[in-house]
Amino acid sequence: MLDSSTILLIIIVIVSIQSWNKSTLLNKLVFSPYKVSNENEWYRFITSGFVHADYGHLIFNSLSLYFFSSNLLNAFKSDYLFGAYGDFAFISLFILGVIISDVPSYIKFKNDPYYSSLGASGGVSSVIFASIFIFPTSKISLLFIPIGIPAFLFGILYLTYCYYMAEKSHDRINHSAHFIGSLFGILFLALIKPSLIQDFIESIKLWSL
Repeated sequence: MLDSSTILLIIIVIVSIQSWNKSTLLNKLVFSPYKVSNENEWYRFITSGFVHADYGHLIFNSLSLYFFSSNLLNAFKSDYLFGAYGDFAFISLFILGVIISDVPSYIKFKNDPYYSSLGASGGVSSVIFASIFIFPTSKISLLFIPIGIPAFLFGILYLTYCYYMAEKSHDRINHSAHFIGSLFGILFLALIKPSLIQDFIESIKLWSL
């Protein structure tokens, strides 16, 4: 039986590929703050997380979601966290991450009819940082860093990069969505299970000894 993370990933891939073959579908699903504000198409806060610009965009988000979902979902299903509601909590984390990460863009561009964005990055970032919050000393390997680094150090570097790029960059990547989604992944768990904050601190203390 497929778990919730696999089902979510399959849906994202299918919807993304279908939208490339039907431009009207893509235009209907992307995040357009102007249409949300002026035409009350609030559903775009969610649907924008299920479409991507191209194969590179889709593959990157899909692989990120795949590699970080397994351990996180197992943790969610444990009695310490959500137990039988683990799958529901995981899907909620992703969907809320997609929604909340687009709020700054909505506020900034709601009067701009030409602005649009798409991609699961906000939700994926929430999943990644929820995983980092639970497993802060697990090793993360990057293409340009052959030796795995502790997850919490990767998190610090990633947040710093996203914040800098959101402030300085003029590319088409929604860096603020990555940043907000990442913070939400931590906040989601910290609010529901405050004891995880102490667990996070203790894990780093033990790692540093």
